[in-house]
Amino acid sequence: ELFTMFSNSVTNGGKTTLAEKLKNMLPNCNIISQDDFFKPESEVETDERGFKLYDVLDALYMDEMVASIRNWMKSPASSGVVTEEPQNTCDNLKNVYILIVEGFLLYNYEPLNELWNRRYFLTLPYEECKRRRSTRVYQPADTPGYFDGHVWPMYLKYKNELEENASMQVDYLDGTKSQEELLSYVYSDIIQELNKLRE
Repeated sequence: ELFTMFSNSVTNGGKTTLAEKLKNMLPNCNIISQDDFFKPESEVETDERGFKLYDVLDALYMDEMVASIRNWMKSPASSGVVTEEPQNTCDNLKNVYILIVEGFLLYNYEPLNELWNRRYFLTLPYEECKRRRSTRVYQPADTPGYFDGHVWPMYLKYKNELEENASMQVDYLDGTKSQEELLSYVYSDIIQELNKLRE
């Protein structure tokens, strides 16, 4: 039994930390991260202001990402996941394989839309997002004005597209809540969905 969930987020929304914690709590769980599919800097377009356009799908090898997800779906047991079960896992979930796909541009890419069981989207208000971004070191480093000129506008554009798509079922999560609260909610939601699948 396969179960795929997608964790999407504004930059520095906490998706990677949440995904790693869930992996330790769920049976036969693996993670694929969109960050692993960025093109090298030389292949990323630059706009008229000199900003590297990283927050768009063209900055990523999305075909390779989809291939990785499909390869996992074909053979989840050989994907290198740790098969030792978390102690609190119910017996009826022993034969379930879970894939968490985490990234910042997942839900408006058509080839991925048919693969999900659950979608989560972590949101942050502008000031908190900018504050968290400023504490991170990026390679290449953010140029002056990059957050306001590219990162935040692209996030708003993307989020608006999602909200306007009535057929898109997304669970929006408040990224200002504690990791413990977010983890508890998502874990309970996944277990509920898994039990439905097993019925």
